Amino acid sequence: MAPKLFIAGDSTAAAKDPSQKPMAGWGEYLGRFLKPPLVIDNRAVNGRSTKSFLDEGCWAAIEQDLRAGDAVLIQFGHNDEKKEDPLRYTDPDTEYRSNLRHFIESTRDRGATPVLLTSVSRRRFTADGLPDPLAVGPYPAAMREVAAATGTPLLDIFAASQLLYRDLGPEASTTLFLHLPANQHPNYPEGVADDTHFSEEGARQIAKLVADAIACSDSLSSFHRYCVGLDRVGDLEV
Repeated sequence: MAPKLFIAGDSTAAAKDPSQKPMAGWGEYLGRFLKPPLVIDNRAVNGRSTKSFLDEGCWAAIEQDLRAGDAVLIQFGHNDEKKEDPLRYTDPDTEYRSNLRHFIESTRDRGATPVLLTSVSRRRFTADGLPDPLAVGPYPAAMREVAAATGTPLLDIFAASQLLYRDLGPEASTTLFLHLPANQHPNYPEGVADDTHFSEEGARQIAKLVADAIACSDSLSSFHRYCVGLDRVGDLEV
């Protein structure tokens, strides 16, 4: 049976319905960079944190379908930092880390591979024109520390996305996000300037970063054969 690559995450990865387009999640595009027979099973859900993903049974649904040889890409943080919402907020030093450990242990118990992804960065620049290193608060750092403490493969998508935004700059990077003027799209008649959620181009670019990171990860060598292109980041075709 072909392995599955599950995605557990929030709206930055989740598939979008027609009423939300042209907003897109990177999980919708990952299959363009990872080839069959690997199956992408995107279970990311809009608006979820590690806490609400657990509390609402989203993780339990993955557990039911997870098999030995599969892998789970785990990326949260954007909604974990919402202090105003007790149903989603997690402290980055305590509950966030314990939830990540639960995901890791649950995945390993089923003979599958947990993979932690630091939160993809929001588009936020400092006064000197560089991406804000705290664009998702302390959650990327907490994810890195949990990965190191548990020996879990880590894909540092926060760092990779910040490099992408830096190279594009403050203006050109808007094309990666849901920025539309009024009356351009029927789903957003009043226009929108969203620096968290991606345009279709942005989702494709972030999906490529994820696939590149898998291709370059020594810890995920069993999945390298599913990566499109050669074994260097710049060799992956888009």
